Amino acid sequence: MKATIVTVGDEILIGQIIDTNSGVIAKSLDKIGIGVHEMLSITDDKQHILNTLSSLQNKVDVVIITGGLGPTKDDITKKTLCEYFDDQLIINEKVLTHVTQLIEQYFKRPITKLNQDQALVPSKCEVLFNQVGTAPGMWLQKENTVFISLPGVPYEMKYLIENEVIPRLITKYERPFIIHKTILTYGVGESLLAERIETWEDNLPEFIKLAYLPNPGRVRLRLSARGVDENLLKKEISTQVEKLQLIISDCIVGFEEDETIEVVLGKLLTNKKLTISTAESCSGGKIASIITSVSGASNYFKGSIVSYATETKVNVLGISQEIIDEFSVVSKQVAEAMALQSQKIFKTDFAIATTGNAGPDKGDADAEVGTVFIAIATPKGVFSEKFNFGQPREKVIDRTVNQGLEIIYKEILKNY
Repeated sequence: MKATIVTVGDEILIGQIIDTNSGVIAKSLDKIGIGVHEMLSITDDKQHILNTLSSLQNKVDVVIITGGLGPTKDDITKKTLCEYFDDQLIINEKVLTHVTQLIEQYFKRPITKLNQDQALVPSKCEVLFNQVGTAPGMWLQKENTVFISLPGVPYEMKYLIENEVIPRLITKYERPFIIHKTILTYGVGESLLAERIETWEDNLPEFIKLAYLPNPGRVRLRLSARGVDENLLKKEISTQVEKLQLIISDCIVGFEEDETIEVVLGKLLTNKKLTISTAESCSGGKIASIITSVSGASNYFKGSIVSYATETKVNVLGISQEIIDEFSVVSKQVAEAMALQSQKIFKTDFAIATTGNAGPDKGDADAEVGTVFIAIATPKGVFSEKFNFGQPREKVIDRTVNQGLEIIYKEILKNY
């Protein structure tokens, strides 16, 4: 089975907003065995929409359209659908009642004509009732293709996908099983990793595909199996993961789908009842931000000091001016002092500290641009590592964050 996702809106094409809807839809379809053939973003133009629908007719099984269903004049998707399906708009009384109650109860004002028009739907469509918004979804079929139109507001689209679209697709179609397993690795680059697992990769069964998903400092390996026997797929995926562990156990930090290093680290800290804090300079608080993006992080993360300027390192974090003068602000000594001070101030078991030159200029330090020191304070003492992450600035910061998380994770896993 194949599906195409179509986003409608000039705001996407000019870069004003980022299309997040397609990713949510694609993941939802993938989980029920429907592969996404392509994703398209098109302009708010009637003829463009008509041409797109026509080009997809009978080429894919499902077309999911998001956007263009609002109350304003530039939202033309419903009218265009009517033209494509040789249909007309009619008022859906259930939707009208819902819109009226929503406007009058929550916004405390009478419903307007534009609001009432939200209840207009093509007469041939099956209405997908939107409990969390005013624009309903619509399900239409022409020959061998189902066309599903959803609002572009992300939380409304997600509600309809989960509660209306996916259940209907499951009922309507017989689908293959698609099983994914993602292995999260740290500290080994994509090319070196590929060399290490080349023989294993070459011997994968034909129904299992491997994808490399690299980021600075980390590579995710995604195994995807497709077929009609779910138990066979799961068994073979598990077998292949066990074989892979024997080859690269030193750089694997997690296995669950979408389980990032911060999630894995959080689970480790929680299970071992340990706490952590940060003192960040060149990373600008990004390590703390990523750690606290995980639900429940308050159980193990106690705080951060972003001592970006030299005077902040001295006046707030309490680093000796003599150490800075003697060794430079970007140095092993300052990084380790920062980690120890964070550990002391927040009374944590561990602390991560960063100091470096992210660039493009040297700032207060003598070290070359791209130089970074990452220090880890532990219950047994403190240690640090020196890196040169090159340029550009964004790369330096991202690699600092990833490397810091990797070092602390491996330290706890190995010694505590």
